Amino acid sequence: MENEELIKLCSDKAQKWLTPAYDAETQAEVKRMLENPDKTELIEAFYKDLEFGTGGLRGIMGVGSNRMNIYTVGAATQGLSNYLNKCFAGKKDISVVVGHDCRNNSRLFAEISANIFSANGIKVYLFEDMRPTPEMSFAIRHLGCQSGIILTASHNPKEYNGYKAYWDDGAQVLAPHDKGIIDEVNKIASAADIKFEGNKELIQIIGKDIDDEYLRQVHTISIDPEVIKRQKDLKIVYTPIHGTGMMLIPQSLKLWGFENVHCVPEQMVKSGDFPTVVSPNPENAEALTLAIKLAKEIDADIVMASDPDADRVGMACKDDKGEWVLINGNQTCLIFLYYIIKNRIAMGKMKGNEFIVKTIVTTELIKSVADKNNIKMLDCYTGFKWIAREIRLREGKEQYIGGGEESYGFLAEDFVRDKDAVSACSLLAEICAWAKDQGKTLYDILMEIYVEYGFSKEVTVNVVKPGKSGADEIKAMMDNFRACPPKELGGSEVVLVKDYKTLKATDANGNVTDLDMPEPSNVLQFFTADGTKISVRPSGTEPKIKFYMEIKGEMGCPKCYAGANADAMEKVEAVKKSLGI
Repeated sequence: MENEELIKLCSDKAQKWLTPAYDAETQAEVKRMLENPDKTELIEAFYKDLEFGTGGLRGIMGVGSNRMNIYTVGAATQGLSNYLNKCFAGKKDISVVVGHDCRNNSRLFAEISANIFSANGIKVYLFEDMRPTPEMSFAIRHLGCQSGIILTASHNPKEYNGYKAYWDDGAQVLAPHDKGIIDEVNKIASAADIKFEGNKELIQIIGKDIDDEYLRQVHTISIDPEVIKRQKDLKIVYTPIHGTGMMLIPQSLKLWGFENVHCVPEQMVKSGDFPTVVSPNPENAEALTLAIKLAKEIDADIVMASDPDADRVGMACKDDKGEWVLINGNQTCLIFLYYIIKNRIAMGKMKGNEFIVKTIVTTELIKSVADKNNIKMLDCYTGFKWIAREIRLREGKEQYIGGGEESYGFLAEDFVRDKDAVSACSLLAEICAWAKDQGKTLYDILMEIYVEYGFSKEVTVNVVKPGKSGADEIKAMMDNFRACPPKELGGSEVVLVKDYKTLKATDANGNVTDLDMPEPSNVLQFFTADGTKISVRPSGTEPKIKFYMEIKGEMGCPKCYAGANADAMEKVEAVKKSLGI
């Protein structure tokens, strides 16, 4: 599309925002953009509509159809209200939970959404202040609601906000509801279609009662309370990175019996500007700088951090040289599931119907742990809604005891249906106490897992391809991998290819079997004779293609980590060469 054409399209769209359905401040900002000789801002704000996708909304805050504001949030809520009223037409008291994080405008968007739901005859339970995403999931189930929303952009930069929709099981919406909601949202033509005038009678403020019940239930997942009593002085450093974790995580740790918790004071300040970090993402070492500094000062046992909506957890511990190291998402998930399985067995808590879940791109070492201990393990697509689906399908028949993914999300309980940093931080502290009780650190436990079950190195490589040409390149790369799959990777023969788009698996002899997955997905996996696993998928939200690499190795002793790691990194480079990246 030529620039002139694009400017005209955006200007025509912007003109529609100069009607009385939009507030004066919004109209003034749109006028300013239209009159500005530099049309960049106008184009960015109006060249497309912020899409309500399967994960809800996420975008930069500001005025315009491609921005997060009261009108785009309003359209999403009106569409969801229309869908709920259709879906539960015979039900006289449809209800929803509305929660939000610490971000700028999150409270405003939450209150606007509560008004819109209530204007559509839907009962609203609105949290009094910011709360963790998992507590919102819990509240849907606890209060018997049909749906719920959370206003959050997770760990995105401060300019962003987002909107996630949940169904009556407390999980993010899946088919057919995701598509049904999207269709209703797309029918909202303008602000005039949105019912902004709320019905106060239908809005109930919730807070402490839900907090207390949620924390009480989180405490029930503790496996070994006695070990906590012996190690109640475990030195824990925690940071909520200015977000919702501060509302409940220190409280949960106290309830579990930990008496020596040190919160990073500069980051216990609620702020949507995240002033002490470049990015509020606990995956990044930078976000843990202040926490590790405090840990060094007090000689702590563990550092833990939750992201702004407290659904993901990052951690650091001391290695065998006493240096602070970050534990990645695969390792964290592995430690959690190893502890849960080993200690439930040791405490005689297994009944024989337990299962765990991981995503297809998460480390296969988890499967080794599960197999060796005769525990059923299920693989699912990336995203916690798929883990929640596996729990729902087995409800009342099998017992879920834990599940997670490489992107730092873990869920230890079934009374919440999204990843949960509140329970994860509490359980992580227990694991650390259990290790210390044996004179070990979390790092020692990780080394023991590697010695017993084999070593594994996970590396994610992101190949960024911006713009329209980039999207075409990414498509061509996936097409090429499908048409001509690699015969070898890093010198080892490819023995199995799984294509989740066709839901077929093909071995080295050309034998084809079906993949049992709920729907197709644009993911390819290559498995080699030496145990290497490569997963390739285009990002759904960013202009990049992701390569998740898992390199297998052996570790003869806990001190052999450096050698095993160096060998694996050499293999990573060889695999990258084979893939041409």
